[in-house]
Amino acid sequence: MAAYPATRDAGLARLRDFAVKAGEEYASRRNHVPGTVSGLSPYIRHRLVSEEEVARDVLARHSFAAAEKFLQEVCWRTYWKGWLEMRPEVWFRYLNDLHVLRSRMAVEPDFAESVQRAEEGKTGLGCFDDWSRELRETGYLHNHVRMWFASIWIHTLGLPWQLGAGFFMRHLLDGDPASNTLSWRWVCGLQTQGKVYLATAGNIERFTNGLYSPHGLLAQEAPPMQESFTIHPSLPLSRADHHIAGEKTVLLVTEEDLLPENWGIPQRDVMAIVLLQAAEAYPEIGALPSAWKHNAIEGTVARLAGEFQCPVHRLQVGEESRSAKLRTLLLEYGADSFSIMTPPVGPIRSLIEPVLSDLASNQVKLRKLRHPWDEAFWPHATHGFFKLKERIPSVLKQLSLIA
Repeated sequence: MAAYPATRDAGLARLRDFAVKAGEEYASRRNHVPGTVSGLSPYIRHRLVSEEEVARDVLARHSFAAAEKFLQEVCWRTYWKGWLEMRPEVWFRYLNDLHVLRSRMAVEPDFAESVQRAEEGKTGLGCFDDWSRELRETGYLHNHVRMWFASIWIHTLGLPWQLGAGFFMRHLLDGDPASNTLSWRWVCGLQTQGKVYLATAGNIERFTNGLYSPHGLLAQEAPPMQESFTIHPSLPLSRADHHIAGEKTVLLVTEEDLLPENWGIPQRDVMAIVLLQAAEAYPEIGALPSAWKHNAIEGTVARLAGEFQCPVHRLQVGEESRSAKLRTLLLEYGADSFSIMTPPVGPIRSLIEPVLSDLASNQVKLRKLRHPWDEAFWPHATHGFFKLKERIPSVLKQLSLIA
């Protein structure tokens, strides 16, 4: 975790260091392990650094054509989030499957032992075991390694993809409900029907410069899995609110977006800030991502107090009196509304939604915002990534990031 200090300043410093490499060097070296990677994902995950800031800094140093491959990778995360936003049933089915599989582990010792060996890096497959330990010890895996790992977990070890996705979410510093869940579904052939990702020994050997050569040890074929439920057509995106100039507001901040400075709300309109903490969101989270989230929140509290020059409060959303406390704060600061960057589909939203519903039922004015980046890109996440990918240049123009 020391390699990724959980502060906005550290994220911006990493962006400055990487931006010069985001062109040809990234395009040619991104799949190599080690290779050229940004290391920005934990910061983007919690929006300590925004996608728009990343794109702006990179495009200040490179043409769109030179940086296109990197910008596409940034947009993959945006695509996954937009896709899941319009199909929340996929997330809730994954959670249900996870619960069923963990119940199975409780009554099938052999099955539980197989999962435990994979998580502890004791399968006897050298590359996989090393990656398992690396994940638990650092909270990070190279993206190419994540694909290899998921393929081996599913196709070679024959373990359920849901448990692998859960293992990643417990240990990744950048664990994101959308990109993690849907990437695992993609590897096993559920996300893009009929298309499976199968790791090969030759690919691993080539891109690890011969460090690993698991010839004869990996699955040679992998029939695509079949969906166990019908995914309904995409739902329309909910309408986003906007701040009204001069309206006195209290900001509700969650770990999904720790950058309210970029919400477009003038400092003079912000009466107070409440950081909604949701300890129950990831009850089995590992020590490293837990500490990272804690440090990111602590740093954000200190930063916001200085940036907005207003009181910053914390509120555990699991407390029974949560809504009443918020209404009291609204009156205390003479504010007209609450403003929140609506959390995307995932555990945080599930915990926060009852609070927001409670406020609405008490006739409290609530502005549910959406970041301009998401507002511009998410409508194009209705089908496969290609549809969004071909719109990247026009959306970047819309956001005034390229001419």
